[in-house]
Amino acid sequence: MKTISIMVPTYNEEDNVIPISKAIIEQVKLCGNYDYELLFIDNDSKDSTREKIRALCADNPHIKAIFNAKNYGQFNSPYYGILQATGDCVISMAADFQDPPELIPKYVRAWEEGYKLVMGQKVSSRENPLVYRARQFYYRFMKKHSEIDFLEQVNGSGLYDREFVEIMRGIDDPRPFLRGVVAELGYKIKLIPFDQPKRKFGKSSNNLFSYYDGAMQSITTYTKVLVRAAVASGVILTTLSIFSIVGSIIYKLFNWDSFSISGCALDLVIFFAVSLQIFFIGAVGEYVLNVNDHVRKRPLVIESERINFK
Repeated sequence: MKTISIMVPTYNEEDNVIPISKAIIEQVKLCGNYDYELLFIDNDSKDSTREKIRALCADNPHIKAIFNAKNYGQFNSPYYGILQATGDCVISMAADFQDPPELIPKYVRAWEEGYKLVMGQKVSSRENPLVYRARQFYYRFMKKHSEIDFLEQVNGSGLYDREFVEIMRGIDDPRPFLRGVVAELGYKIKLIPFDQPKRKFGKSSNNLFSYYDGAMQSITTYTKVLVRAAVASGVILTTLSIFSIVGSIIYKLFNWDSFSISGCALDLVIFFAVSLQIFFIGAVGEYVLNVNDHVRKRPLVIESERINFK
């Protein structure tokens, strides 16, 4: 009998872990003759999430848990969780019900048809409209400027065949970006459209910094757009500077009294040029930080505890 693994990353999800476990198990039973394991990987929650996961594991040997020693970020922990699952396929789902458990039978049916990657794709969302629009802009930006076929409105929720999980295991990357890995190395992908509901309970731990961190991680890994923009801007500003110098020399030679540049306009030009330089120094710094993370070769996570693993 084949086994379906469902991996659920958690961080401060005390109100969601029990109802999401019940909903997932109900949906897995609708998939047919399969065994299952439900794996929670907790990223150092500060509430009662771990206590509730321990209780679930004590009541059901099919439920497993990995507790991280600290918070390793929104990308490392889910990626590591997928690698630790033991099923013939692994389904990744959010604990907050924004990845509806009803997607599980749809994922499995597509897997039975032969697809090794089945991804959920949001066609609408009840989250903050501003956040949703920002995501749309981000996905379109990545699709246009990335060197890979970046998938729009795909956040990593989906089914991964064991064969692809082994490919993921062989990637030597201390900060893997799962959506990028799927788009870069994946097989033919089956997309399952869904409407994203609101969180059922609790509050999202994502904030402006975490969104920025995720965006810059993907941009610096899969695009060259910022560096190329810096080079292009440098060429344009250098050309304008040369013309300005030539113009100044001509002015001095012929002493055109009618020609003058206001001090305010000149200050604005200088301010713009310096601001642009600072921006692109920061952009190049983001690429350097990305390289630094890869050079250090840190483990994805360090575990503090495992439950129900043989």
